Formats: sequence, C-alpha cells, structure tokens
Amino acid sequence: MEDSSLWTHISQRMDAINKRTGRNMVQAVLTGALLVFIVVASLIFNTQIFLWLIIAFVCVALWELRVDFATIGIRIPIVALWIMTVATFLAIYYVPVRSSHSVVAAIGVVLTAAVVALVSTIRRSNHERVERAVKKKLNKSVSGNASDKVDFDVHQESEPLRLTHVGASLLAVFYVTCLASFIVLPLTRSHPVAFEFMIIFLPSLGDIGGLIFGAAFGKHKLSPRISPKKSVEGLLGSILFSVIGVIAIGWFTYDVNHFIQHAFVLVLMGICVGIVGLFGDLCASMLKRDMGLKDMGHILAGHGGVLDRVDSILMCAPVICMFVMAFGL
Repeated sequence: MEDSSLWTHISQRMDAINKRTGRNMVQAVLTGALLVFIVVASLIFNTQIFLWLIIAFVCVALWELRVDFATIGIRIPIVALWIMTVATFLAIYYVPVRSSHSVVAAIGVVLTAAVVALVSTIRRSNHERVERAVKKKLNKSVSGNASDKVDFDVHQESEPLRLTHVGASLLAVFYVTCLASFIVLPLTRSHPVAFEFMIIFLPSLGDIGGLIFGAAFGKHKLSPRISPKKSVEGLLGSILFSVIGVIAIGWFTYDVNHFIQHAFVLVLMGICVGIVGLFGDLCASMLKRDMGLKDMGHILAGHGGVLDRVDSILMCAPVICMFVMAFGL
C-alpha cells in the first residue's frame, strides 16, 4: 500500500510539473539525452560528421516551416531552400582560405535569399492544393447563404499572395539558413569543439534552468500573451545555468591565464545567451500563435519538432560567434 501511495504521489507530482512546463518532462529528458549523445559523439569523432548533422537538422527544420506555412495557405520553395542552404554550408566549411569563411557565409545567405525570393514568385502546379486551402479558408469567413460564397480565381489574387509567399520565404532564409550559418562558422576556427559546445549546449542549459526555476518558483509571468509558461524566475534560471555552463566550458578549454583574462567576457556571454535564448523561445511562440499551432512539428518526443528544439540555439549562435570573434576567444 505504501508503494502504491508513493507511486501515486510521484505520478501526481509529475502531472503537475508537466502541466506547469507544458510538456512531457520524461519524454523531453530522454529525447534531450539522446540528442546530447549524438551531438557529442559526432563532434568528438569528426567535425565533418557534425557538419552533415547540422545540414540534416536544418533541412528537417525547413521542411517543418514549409508545412507550418502551408497550414495558413502560404508556400515557400523548399527544394530551392534545401539546395542553396546545403551549398552555403558546404562552401563555408570547405573554402580553403580561413579568413574568407565569414565572407562566404554572407555571400551564400544573400544568394540564397535572392534565389528563393525569385523561385517563390513562380506559380507551379504542385501548389494548387495550397491555393485550394486559401480559397476554403476565405469562404469560411463569408457569412450568409451558399450563394454568397466566394468562387474566386486565385490568379486574380496572385500579386498580394505572391508577395506573401516571397515574404515568408525570406523569413525562412533568415530564421533558419542565416542563423544556422553561425553554427557552421565555428567549425572553421580554433577550438571548434569548445565553440560548438557553447552554441549547442549553452542555450539548452538555459532552457533547462528556465524549466527548473519556472516549475519550482515561477510566479511572475514574463509575457502572458505570447507564452503563458514563461516567467521572470525562469529567465533568472536560464541566465544562471548559462553562466555556469560557459564558465565550465571555458575552464576546460583555455589555460589558466587565458581563462582569467577572459572570465568577465565569458560571464557576460552567459548572461546574453540566457536572455537571447529566452527571446528565441518567445519569437517561436509568437510565430506558432500567429499560425494557430502548438508545436512546429512532432518529430522529437517531448519537444515537438526540430524547430521547437533549436529556436533558442538559432538565436544564440550569432551572439556567441560575435563574442568569439570580437574578443579573440
């Protein structure tokens, strides 16, 4: 009876935590542990494997974004996005001149934006289902008899719809391709494993700190309209865990003198990562709320989709890269 009572208490406690955090914590922890193992193994074994892991995750993330936009009748040219993004990442990594990696990244993102914007204006037969979804949505908004329903020709609405497709496509380029290029760039510098640990794990540590502090102490809502689960206490937890993480990585990466010399910079980086990571979560939440979605996808158990897992990482990657380049870490 005591064992049954204990199990019931634990189950009730877990249900309360799941309700407060908005996710299945057991699944989230197990999935997170598996992802950590895959990332660490690929980084330690060979950075080229990690590069292709990044490419795979980014391609899945772009697909999720394409499906999410399709639910509201917006199309983005996924094949063009895949081709240009993969070409950009490979060029960043394999360009022979070390000082040219950042330039190649900038050129690749600009070319990707140009090509994707152009392709998104082309009307293709496989987009008919998206157009039918738009027509159905518009008809639902019309009240009255069936005779009042709109039987429009989508070609007549091509200009405003086309601009919408272009805007969404450019958003995909910036949100995924551009920000993810800052995950590839550290692979071309000194201490690539340490820098990738910072980019991948510091935002994740911030998420963990936010979940723990938010679940245990969260009372003051940070942005109830955008994300009711986020709290001020969760933000403080994110900052604390990010600072501890960056100090630990710095301690095992640099010699004592170099670590002491850059200790303040590392702490400042941790604070910025904690804040920016939460901002990335809020941006993703706002995007999902506008599209009427709970999760970007359903690939990762307990986390939703790939974009749900990497939203804070994408936002934090440029910040960490700027710190590394500006202060010579």
